Amino acid sequence: MWGKIVGVVILIIIAVGLFVPVGSITNTVSNDNNTSDVAVTYGETTYNNGNYKNTVDQYFQDNGNLDLNHVKQTVITADDVNKISGDISHKTYNSNQVLSCAMVDLNTNDDIQVDVDKSKITTVTESMYKSALNSSGITKGHVIVTSPTTATGESALAGVMKSYETATGKEIPSDLKDAANNEIYTESQVVNNTNASADDVANLVSQAKEQASQQNTTDNQTITNIVNNVASNNNINLSNNDVNLIVQSVSQSQSVKDQATDYQSQISDYVDNNGSQSLFQQLWEMLQSLINNNGSSSNTNYSN
Repeated sequence: MWGKIVGVVILIIIAVGLFVPVGSITNTVSNDNNTSDVAVTYGETTYNNGNYKNTVDQYFQDNGNLDLNHVKQTVITADDVNKISGDISHKTYNSNQVLSCAMVDLNTNDDIQVDVDKSKITTVTESMYKSALNSSGITKGHVIVTSPTTATGESALAGVMKSYETATGKEIPSDLKDAANNEIYTESQVVNNTNASADDVANLVSQAKEQASQQNTTDNQTITNIVNNVASNNNINLSNNDVNLIVQSVSQSQSVKDQATDYQSQISDYVDNNGSQSLFQQLWEMLQSLINNNGSSSNTNYSN
């Protein structure tokens, strides 16, 4: 055990030498617990129910390999969700209906990874969240979505974006939120109206967005042709109404792509500038965990 601790100490020393400028070590350590690049957003129903919150916390800890005592936490309310959903899906939620929760971990420079608790989130899939987040310029981080009870997951995107704002301190423009949430709602509607799987619909929308972006167009007829061609190539039969829904969503994403590019740059800059500190934090927490585990083992050996 102590050999492992010595190894981690050596790694910390190497990390400090490589990434931390001379004279800044004290500030890095003293601010360590306040600079977490991880944020959890709870639906207010879950947050106000101790059993629900414990269930969600355990899921995040097991699947994110993180101690939630060191992450930023916030709550998303029914009012927050309704500000977005009211104009898109025309659904409204009350304070006992906001269950979905999200965790975002920005301690990585990798492309975005989305994990959804499929035992609880019944409609929105990982690829649907990922596509919608890309529409808002979010292309980095590890996202985990769950709920203490079954939920469609449609309102969870608001929680995911709230987590990004909490982790980075950078607010997502409202136009981007609208485009992303409209995309989730559109895909959910198309899934309900067709025999296509949620992932197939998300792939269709993603391909249509990519082709519209390549052609740099917001023209409805052009995007309609794109959607019909992509649907045909993927053997997905769409009604005229479904086509129109997708066209409007793709057009909306196209209209805010400059804002999405700007926000993507902000996220990338944030991750790049905080990467070395995150490495130090992870190594430091690993050392603390090893010491605590060693202490626990010692106590166990001497117990009666």
